[in-house]
Amino acid sequence: MPPDARIAAIADRIAERPGARLLIAVVGPPASGKSTIAEGLVDHLGPDAVLMPMDGFHMDDRVLEARGLRPRKGAPETFDHAGLSRALDAVRRGEEVFVPVFDRSREIAIAGAQVIAPEARVVVVEGNWLLLDRPGWRDLGPWDLTIRLETPEAELRRRLEDRWRNLPEAEARAKIDGNDLPNAQVVAAESRPADVVLTD
Repeated sequence: MPPDARIAAIADRIAERPGARLLIAVVGPPASGKSTIAEGLVDHLGPDAVLMPMDGFHMDDRVLEARGLRPRKGAPETFDHAGLSRALDAVRRGEEVFVPVFDRSREIAIAGAQVIAPEARVVVVEGNWLLLDRPGWRDLGPWDLTIRLETPEAELRRRLEDRWRNLPEAEARAKIDGNDLPNAQVVAAESRPADVVLTD
């Protein structure tokens, strides 16, 4: 099914669901295309929908350095899980919620850079770990609909090589083999089942 048709089919499922506010989780490994799907879904749903990337909850590099976690940035333990959980609880209650946004060009999260307004009926949350079956992470729900992307590792590697092509070869290889693909393997092995599975 073409990408636009997949998005339209998911949007139809969302439109059929009752509720003042719906939370949709879009999950997948690095470079699986989850941001593209999530953004396309929000665009398709129109002004009643808003995107909430979990990347805004990255811990700052200074915190990661102090904890010896900088090379693993993007792994579950490098996120402010508690802050994400509190924000999702407030979103679920229908409150106005200010959330951080990750600036990839500077590798920092900007506090209060996005508002989830009470009028937003559908909040599409995207990230690697929203369905992670580990303590704390499995309590992020309930979700009204969960979507998981599955992409072969060889294709992920190709996309990651393209993503990091501007870095020196050794640095790019360290990111891919030391962090991105190990994270992808955790997503594949430890994510809970999703309502919708999209495969490449």
